[in-house]
Amino acid sequence: MTTTGNYASLTPPQAPLKWNHTAEFIKSETESQIAANRQLYDSIAALKPEECNFKSVFQRIAEASNDFEEAIAPLTFYTHVTTDDAVRKASIAAEEALDKYNVEVEMRVDVYHSLVNAEKNIGQSDLNPEQKRLVEKMIKEGKRAGLALPDDKREQLKKLKEELAKLCQDFSNNCNQEKGFIDFTAEELKGVPETAMAGYKKLDDGKLRVTFKTPDSIPLMQYAQNVETRKTMYAGMEDRLKINVPVFDRILELRRQCADILGYDTWAAYRLEDRMIKSASAAAQFLDDLQEKLTPIGQSDLQNLLALKKKEHEELGIPYDDQLNSWDWRYYDRKLVETSLSLDNDFVKEHFPVNVVIPAILDIYKELLNVRIEEVKNATVWHQDVKQYAAWELDAKDDSGFLGYLHLDLYPREGKYGHAAVWGLIPGFEKPNGTRNYPVTCMVANLAKPTGDRPGLMSHDDVVTFFHEMGHAWHGLLSRTKYGRFHGTSVARDFVEAPSQMLENWCFEKVVLERVSSHYKTQKPLSSDIIQRIIDSRYVNVGLFYLRQVYIGKFDQVVHTSKKAIDVNKEWNELRESISLVKGFDSANYKPGYGSVGHFAGGYDAQYYGYAYSLVFAYDMYETVFKANPLDPVAGKRYRDHILRPGGSREEMDSLKEFLGRAPNSEAFAHALFGSQRSPKL
Repeated sequence: MTTTGNYASLTPPQAPLKWNHTAEFIKSETESQIAANRQLYDSIAALKPEECNFKSVFQRIAEASNDFEEAIAPLTFYTHVTTDDAVRKASIAAEEALDKYNVEVEMRVDVYHSLVNAEKNIGQSDLNPEQKRLVEKMIKEGKRAGLALPDDKREQLKKLKEELAKLCQDFSNNCNQEKGFIDFTAEELKGVPETAMAGYKKLDDGKLRVTFKTPDSIPLMQYAQNVETRKTMYAGMEDRLKINVPVFDRILELRRQCADILGYDTWAAYRLEDRMIKSASAAAQFLDDLQEKLTPIGQSDLQNLLALKKKEHEELGIPYDDQLNSWDWRYYDRKLVETSLSLDNDFVKEHFPVNVVIPAILDIYKELLNVRIEEVKNATVWHQDVKQYAAWELDAKDDSGFLGYLHLDLYPREGKYGHAAVWGLIPGFEKPNGTRNYPVTCMVANLAKPTGDRPGLMSHDDVVTFFHEMGHAWHGLLSRTKYGRFHGTSVARDFVEAPSQMLENWCFEKVVLERVSSHYKTQKPLSSDIIQRIIDSRYVNVGLFYLRQVYIGKFDQVVHTSKKAIDVNKEWNELRESISLVKGFDSANYKPGYGSVGHFAGGYDAQYYGYAYSLVFAYDMYETVFKANPLDPVAGKRYRDHILRPGGSREEMDSLKEFLGRAPNSEAFAHALFGSQRSPKL
């Protein structure tokens, strides 16, 4: 799968990674890299105050971090994708060792003293903006790490952080290694499309095995007519990672203790201090304001779905309970789209074969961003489904146009990460000799594989997700910073989603949908009429959809602003009903669905609000710069230069202002969601 067109055959200036690491190598290399890195920090800590300057301290730490990340990141990535148990165990052990070592480095007060001494000796006029930001970030990180604390408190904090890192890793590993399923009869699965049924494993007793992976579970929840089937599947999905309940309880306790030692009111106060939103109170105000504006819309959506449910239950002669249950939502959401817009999602899906959509989207990015990719032949990768690509400037004439490497791992398998995400495995950075180290990225997804005479098919939601995740991948490939720590998506957590959320808009543009669709039998694109219905469906049930985002964001804030242990499962279930307007199980049968939300242990703690918050910026960027001509390469260059290229090397607000030509506002977001200018407070 190479970008279409005839281009010069060029040799990348950096060899592709060979993914043939053994368990033994992972173990020995991790130990070796940690030992070498520790020795580097020892030498910096040993500097006399007068020997400390930008080059001897800040520059050396930054360069060592670049090298360390380049060596270690591939080794710890295997935990998400490998099918080799020995390699997975070694990768998990490497990540645990790395987490522990990172705490050690973070808590080195001797190194912090060298940083402080170096800052005193630096003439700020001698530094460029990225170097000044490096100094500022490193000094601030030392303060936030607790290095100004008394020795006993600092040692206590170090132990807490080590345990916290280990438990977060356990939480994530449990998510990755989840292998749950439920077996159903064909009758119980009545209504589920044949395309999905064909992907279920058929058992000797005639039953069909449905895993909790999205290609299996989503079609069931959308189409299974039997209420008990949907309820059983939903219960299984919510309960599938109850192993994480005690893990998360302990994580929360450790975070409370850390915040207390560091002098913060709550963990959320600590986490949000250096985010765009700046404080937990501001995050709470944003979510409250959004909930207030969404609730009337959500209540209207709810009545529409209940009317559909009542009608169907009367037709089927089954009891009607006058409530929308969690296992009803996807089913009636799909039916409302079909009935109100005459939009058959399964028919739409037939127009999105994976082998057509993926190249088409890559070609759109080619035109928009002036880039191309070429498959690396005979690549050594971690699984036969994985493709490795070299990314280039579209008009590259020599190796100066090389951008980096992209990996696509698109299909589900046991033990693999269960959702869609992009890993910026190795950042781009400037080497000491002035040459570049080029970035390496990987997109992991779980798209449907071919079955029988049908190719793998994508829902429109899958298309949106792929477009979104490729946005992250290109953020990693097109960023160009001096230091790896600022590269690509290394931006504030409540901004990182905005560029990719902006790109989702392309999937609701006629010109794009015509290009990426091709019926797997007739090769005809979607008709203009169907495309318009897809566009019209975007904001169907928008109130309920975003109230669910508010619900998860508020749950995240509640558990991370609490100063004592609370009943987390109770909060998860009660907040769902009070905010998202959708019923769950009764209190005697509450399910701990939060155990499957990897965000809470994977870097989004107290920051889930960021998905809604960054949408404000995403809508503003799209409406201001791209709406008039979504495929305009001039606008694409503006996006590359002002949003993607700087990464985190400057304040995100500065990048936004430069891109927009003004300060951002929430008018476009408010108009899209509420049909007015009643903007939520930023």
